[in-house]
Amino acid sequence: MLLAEDDRAIRHALERALTLEGYQVTAVADGVEALAQAHRTPPDVLVLDVMMPGIDGLQVCRVLRAEGDRTPILMLTALVETADRIAGLDAGADDYVVKPFDVEEVFARLRALLRRTSPPAPAEPAKPATPERYVRAAGLRMDPQARRAWRGERELELTRTEFELLELLARNAGIVLDHSTIYDRIWGYDFGPGSKNLAVYVGYLRRKLDQPGAPQLIHTVRGVGYVLRED
Repeated sequence: MLLAEDDRAIRHALERALTLEGYQVTAVADGVEALAQAHRTPPDVLVLDVMMPGIDGLQVCRVLRAEGDRTPILMLTALVETADRIAGLDAGADDYVVKPFDVEEVFARLRALLRRTSPPAPAEPAKPATPERYVRAAGLRMDPQARRAWRGERELELTRTEFELLELLARNAGIVLDHSTIYDRIWGYDFGPGSKNLAVYVGYLRRKLDQPGAPQLIHTVRGVGYVLRED
């Protein structure tokens, strides 16, 4: 990972947190150093502050994208206006986090970026056994071909969007999916932190899934997203 942040305290704190999380981090203090390091040792992901001396994070993005570099880029910005966020995305950034931020949100967004850009696993030799038709998780059974779903023996009446959202959570049972990943996978577009669209659909699913005395299946991870598990 290449981290570019001109604020020394933030840079050191992020470098330490990311290293403890398992990333190999190269930290620099400005955009000129970031470009030079990216050319010397291309990273797997970049974390760029927007406002840096010399060359700012937006210009670093533009240069790398103009060179054909598709490395995922997460922007750190104190700018909260919609136009500022759009400028970052138009420059070529893949996602952004607004300061002040929770480091757990940074971790979640990095995981999402790396999942999207990871190459597919090598294909395994074909097996003679018939593949499992159903998606099963936490007492749920889903048939994607027939678009039917059951909790225990009770069949659930789901709309197309509800089914796709529940299937995504079930296929990633036990894994916290952040809002951006869910928006991208279900709607193909991240509506941003102010949107209530996802929360509304999670509410629909909870009302159809949960019954008195039965454990809740879809859990909110505050500030990050949602996870399906049976507690």
